[in-house]
Formats: sequence, C-alpha cells, structure tokens
Amino acid sequence: MVAYQYRCAEHGVCEVQRPMGSAPAQWPCPECGGDTARVFAAPHLGLADRGRLAAIDATRRSADEPAVVTSVPGSGARRRTPTASDNPVLRRLPKP
Repeated sequence: MVAYQYRCAEHGVCEVQRPMGSAPAQWPCPECGGDTARVFAAPHLGLADRGRLAAIDATRRSADEPAVVTSVPGSGARRRTPTASDNPVLRRLPKP
C-alpha cells in the first residue's frame, strides 16, 4: 500500500492508503466530503533502512562513476565451498 496525499481547500492535506497505481485524481475529503485534488510529493526514501539507502546511493553513483577492474584476478581464485543444509530432504540428494 502507498500513501497518497490529497488537498482540501478547507481542511488541508489528508493521506489515503491505496494500492500502487490505483489512486484517482480526486478523492472525497474525510471531514467535509468535498472533492480534493491529488498532491504530488517526493517519495519518503529517507524513511528507508540504512542498507536500502546504501543500495540506492551505490546505484546512483555507478551511473556516473562505474567501478573499473584494474587487473586480472589471480589463478588461485578461491572456490566456493558448499555449506551443509539442515533440511533433511536435501541430505538424501546425491553428493557431487
């Protein structure tokens, strides 16, 4: 659900929770019942957790300053070691 804002001439701004993309251009005011106009505002990205904000910043930064590899990885690259699962169903699968 997304919070959409509507402005009433008499009562100011009210927020309405609706599924994304389903907000109409007008909504009845919860106090007087008159039509309100939809207000377009910036998304509340500042309310996101630190990990999500870091991902947004990294994505924005990579558009202008992509990370460039300066050397070829060595031949002794590590192999990923498989981890054992606690799921008993997976224990019956054949081992590689």
